[in-house]
Amino acid sequence: MNILGTGVDIVETSRIASSLEKHGDRFLARVFLDGERAYCSKMATPSQCYAARFAAKEAVSKAFGTGIGASLGWLDIEVRRKASGEPFVILHGEGAKTAARLGITEIRLSLSHSDHYAVAHALALGA
Repeated sequence: MNILGTGVDIVETSRIASSLEKHGDRFLARVFLDGERAYCSKMATPSQCYAARFAAKEAVSKAFGTGIGASLGWLDIEVRRKASGEPFVILHGEGAKTAARLGITEIRLSLSHSDHYAVAHALALGA
């Protein structure tokens, strides 16, 4: 397995909290899938959870070398957790097509957050 791309992103949790406060469901529906919303809404501090997933989506887009846009949209990237707690990515729509075109067969993801920041690192792997 070769590393085809790497991406990292850091987000101020206050920025996400502000977007949640200002735009509410409209912001959530534009950036996060239903499963992500259900998971984060159960957390003691949902804005930290959303910030980590926002950073993850940005990190994945950087690992792909595309950024967020026509080839890889917000809703093409879904961040989930295994029973062990390890985060993982599922690609949908154009994201899955772009991964196939680029030869990306696996994405490794690491997330972390504190009161003020969330950070994500993504590795795009392939043959």
